[in-house]
Amino acid sequence: MVDIMLKHLDDWLQIALDLTSGLSNQDRFERLLATIKLALKCDASALLSFQQQQFTPLAINGLYHEVLGRRFNIAEHPRLEAIARAGDIVRFPSDCALPDPYDGLISNHEQHLQVHSCIGLPLMINDRLIGAITIDAFDPNQFAQLSNHHLRVISALAASSLQTALLLEQLENQTGMTVEPTAFNQKPQTMIGQSAPMLELKAHINAVAKTDLSVLIMGETGVGKELVATAVHNQSNRSNHNLVYLNCAALPESVAESELFGHIKGAFTGAISHRKGKFESADNGTLFLDEIGELSLALQAKLLRVLQYGDIQRVGSDNTIKVNTRIVAATNRNMADEVKAGRFRADLYHRLSVFPLFVPPLRDRDQDLMLLAGFFAERCQHKLAISKLSFAPATMEKLRTYTWPGNVRELEHMINRAAVLAKAETPANQVILQPHHFELNQPIVNDKDIDNTNISTQVINSIDTNIGLKAAMQQFQHDYIASVNNQQQGNWAATARILQVDSGNLHRLAKRLKLK
Repeated sequence: MVDIMLKHLDDWLQIALDLTSGLSNQDRFERLLATIKLALKCDASALLSFQQQQFTPLAINGLYHEVLGRRFNIAEHPRLEAIARAGDIVRFPSDCALPDPYDGLISNHEQHLQVHSCIGLPLMINDRLIGAITIDAFDPNQFAQLSNHHLRVISALAASSLQTALLLEQLENQTGMTVEPTAFNQKPQTMIGQSAPMLELKAHINAVAKTDLSVLIMGETGVGKELVATAVHNQSNRSNHNLVYLNCAALPESVAESELFGHIKGAFTGAISHRKGKFESADNGTLFLDEIGELSLALQAKLLRVLQYGDIQRVGSDNTIKVNTRIVAATNRNMADEVKAGRFRADLYHRLSVFPLFVPPLRDRDQDLMLLAGFFAERCQHKLAISKLSFAPATMEKLRTYTWPGNVRELEHMINRAAVLAKAETPANQVILQPHHFELNQPIVNDKDIDNTNISTQVINSIDTNIGLKAAMQQFQHDYIASVNNQQQGNWAATARILQVDSGNLHRLAKRLKLK
């Protein structure tokens, strides 16, 4: 056999040159795997980073794109755990009984990989594992004549490439700059996405995180606004302090002020002791106010004072308490419209939206759909004790053509439901999600199919004018929501879209109005 290293010497030299070139991290990683494929005649390969006992794919070759969205915990993947523990080249026997993490995920090869060549290359820097390369071939003897010495050279080059990328990222974080937005540093529960809108969002998060500016996160229901808030906090100088969450929509008016600012003993019935509010709990940290558009005007005024002066008063107390709390707020409403309608204070809106972040809907993130599907499938398969959960090609095509009105949250729920149905249909431990496992019906009615003006006019004309303003408003809400919901054949999700309100908020309002 011709010496592989000599035969592809130019390729290895090019990889070495790439380490110091102006290539992006992603280009560098993909060139590395392309060269490995050319030199070793493998059918699939992957470059993975390693942190917190988890492998994260950075680049792939010969694997389905969804693999980039998966996160491989080594405790759940014996082959990857063996690579992580070895410290040197790992050759798995062709008849190895350990499940392969890429079963059903190699392009043009949907069968299980019971017999094939598989090699793992740990990537070490100063005796510390920073990643790995996996190499697979369908021919069980493909790598038989390949020496460990040659593989160690590949491992060393790959480790240098990954280390260069990590050092660049560390430098960018220290300087507060983003030389180039990348998606390779994915930590557990972080944002998944390589589409242009997501890379832009990540760049904006990186730009604002280390400041103390207030941030307003805007986007439709289900896009992942809480993940964005978490990312802002985790990348900030406050990351060692608390990130405190408060859902403003779930706050009863009677306790909202106490939840935000705390109270003293005896301030009201039931106040049996002093209690800190969310602002004090988040002192020196971050307070995430979800659904900020639901706050009453009275509370908006008090929140504005905190932002202006940095002090709070517990309910029932005359004393002020200084707090150093950063505000990150989120809403699915159009806040400019809320201000114009008088439902939200203009001065508070401008205080909160010093640095607005817009989270794109899933329909605008075509490149990310498969990554997210892979991520949720990997997580779901372990919840259901399935050794492998994958998608039939026809299924992925069906997912691509759906508009996802519920965004990322809807995708996750759909995959979980489909996995339960698919598992019930097959006795095998390798489950493939087929199109019939998904009920992806587009909204039965769109905005053009319903005359909101006509409905509102009819409802207004039916209101008793002798019952007072408050009762009349409640009656209008009741009748208007009921009319739209009847038009939508009882579909509450479609009703929420027509009314342009959050689905969860609509359900709560409907219960209060005794519509459910």
